[in-house]
Amino acid sequence: MKRVSSTNLSRKKVTQLVDYQLLFCVVGLLIFGLIMVYDAAVVQAFKDYGDKYYYIKQQLVWMILGIFTLGFFTFFNYQFLRKLALPLFIFSLILLLAVFVPGLGFSAGGAHRWLNLGSVNIQPAEIIKLTSIIFFASLFDKKVKTFPFFSVVFLVSFIIGFLQKDLGSTAVFFLTSVFIYFFAGAPVQYLLGLIPVSIIGFLVFVLSSSYRKNRVLAFLDPFADPQGYSYHISQVLIAIGSGGFTGLGIGQSRQKFEYIPEVTTDSIFAVVGEELGFLGSLFLISLFIFLIYKGFKITQSCNEPFGRLLAFGLTCWLGIQTIVNLGAMVSLFPLTGVPLPFISYGGSALLVNLMAVGILLNISSRSKLVQ
Repeated sequence: MKRVSSTNLSRKKVTQLVDYQLLFCVVGLLIFGLIMVYDAAVVQAFKDYGDKYYYIKQQLVWMILGIFTLGFFTFFNYQFLRKLALPLFIFSLILLLAVFVPGLGFSAGGAHRWLNLGSVNIQPAEIIKLTSIIFFASLFDKKVKTFPFFSVVFLVSFIIGFLQKDLGSTAVFFLTSVFIYFFAGAPVQYLLGLIPVSIIGFLVFVLSSSYRKNRVLAFLDPFADPQGYSYHISQVLIAIGSGGFTGLGIGQSRQKFEYIPEVTTDSIFAVVGEELGFLGSLFLISLFIFLIYKGFKITQSCNEPFGRLLAFGLTCWLGIQTIVNLGAMVSLFPLTGVPLPFISYGGSALLVNLMAVGILLNISSRSKLVQ
């Protein structure tokens, strides 16, 4: 087959080569997410703002912006991201530190992780997950560079984990980075040294904060203190257990009436399990499995190193974040502060998730062209 330069790929050609299976899967997740955000947030929205549609309207605005972003990156040649990798990463690092600037950053739920930009709040930890993947794909384009990699990983992990007190995002960032590192060709024996360091780092993170320590204790025994430190996970498990096989029905959740903390964001899967039961939860999980499968297929089909690393990193990030969120909801992991991709309420997370999908679609289209 005649090889054509990917830099000369026309918009029409990209449209013809778009992976519509992946696109429709993401559209399905977005629709599912909108329904659940409205459903889970209706009580809290009416209480806080006197408007039961407040959260769904906010999420719709971010979703529309995200769809435009997805479309842009579907046609934007991903190769240009190689040149932008360092500036994007530095910019996101500045945002990460800006949360400590008085008047800009604010804390909630035991963590200091948000930026207040007027009427818009953003979470820089979500942004740096994306920009670090682009940076690492560029860094490992020709060979594995261990010292710069670990320098970046430990710096970002320290800021997010110790300073911002966001163990969930730290875990997602760290695991994604390590997967990219070894996929790029790092010696497997390095893993033997990384395991004890990771365990020690995790223990230090946990023991340095009573808030995180209580979350681990709640994970070990979810009903140990149902009116205290294990309240959150116990209410989540009650909700999921109440759903049974088929669920209580859309809109019928009882736990969303201010029993479950963070019901629109980190804990939204509890309402899915309660209202849609095992079958509805299985349907949602199946969409995520298909999304991850398509991401790895795109990785496999890309013969260009930068694109291959980029596709792998983006897929790992979405997969790990999904597993961490869902695992925490069923008490396989301690509760974390990470949103469920495409489903949880939150603008910055939804925006970067859709940006990641746009890049995956772009890599897929350009890989098909040169096959």
